[in-house]
Amino acid sequence: MTKGRTFNSVKERGRVNPQVAITCPSPSTRRGSHGALRSQRSTKNPQRCCAAFTLEKQRDPESVRGFTLVELLVVVGIIALLLVLMAPAFTYIKGGTDVTSAAYTIQGVLDTARTYAKANNTYTWVGFFEENASNPPAAGVGRIVMSIVASKDGTMIYNPTNLGQQNLTSGLVQVGKLTKIDNMHLWTHTDAPSGAGSTFDTRPPVASAYCIGDASPTNSTTPFGYPVGNPAPAAQYTFVKAVQFSPTGEARVNNSTINVDGSEVFPLQTAAEIALQPTHGATAPASVPANVAAVQFTGVGGNVRIYRR
Repeated sequence: MTKGRTFNSVKERGRVNPQVAITCPSPSTRRGSHGALRSQRSTKNPQRCCAAFTLEKQRDPESVRGFTLVELLVVVGIIALLLVLMAPAFTYIKGGTDVTSAAYTIQGVLDTARTYAKANNTYTWVGFFEENASNPPAAGVGRIVMSIVASKDGTMIYNPTNLGQQNLTSGLVQVGKLTKIDNMHLWTHTDAPSGAGSTFDTRPPVASAYCIGDASPTNSTTPFGYPVGNPAPAAQYTFVKAVQFSPTGEARVNNSTINVDGSEVFPLQTAAEIALQPTHGATAPASVPANVAAVQFTGVGGNVRIYRR
């Protein structure tokens, strides 16, 4: 009896040697009790028995190739060029994110001090100090340090009619830990916003005397140190720029001292401001960068709002 080739495995059945001729048995060579029927079927479709066999196409070795060294170098060069062009954009985005984060951090500190003052019926202060990021705790550029303190007995501690130096350190308690913001600079704004909108360039204008920055306001006559205590310990930081909150939540720059003529040295303002610029380490920007922010707070109510460019 003539039979077709027998494959030893499924894998072998799927791989046919193109040099081996595959023949299909003719109808006349098939035998068995149903030989006539099989003969008739094979006559109707003589190619059916061979349809399942497909010879694997042989590939030309020249058609299978990878990148040449020149092509690879061209691709690497293009990627390097794109990275160089995109780097400034990523730096700008990161700087903008840092300024936004710093502004919200300051807003949170001010809100905490105001809430503490109202909840405990006392006076609180938020001190601002900028230290040299490369040589802390020396004063300089690159890192903003903030401290929240509160009056021990609920009074303002100092004599408002005394315009001399009155250190508050021994009459204070610390509220939370110091808050530090890296790569940020307190900036006395030099722009002239229109005051007609809600963006940085259209925010309410604030006189420099009520802007906590590098060149303003004048140093407070009621400074305090860190850490606090009685007797006053050696100061790691001395805060001469501050925001004072009253038990009713009113906010003003520095303190409530009164001039000889009865006028307040730092009266309540419609808006006071803390302006921010990003830095690179201990170096302040040579010019006003594009990504700056201003944190403004109202005198009555102590409401805080952030303006971004």
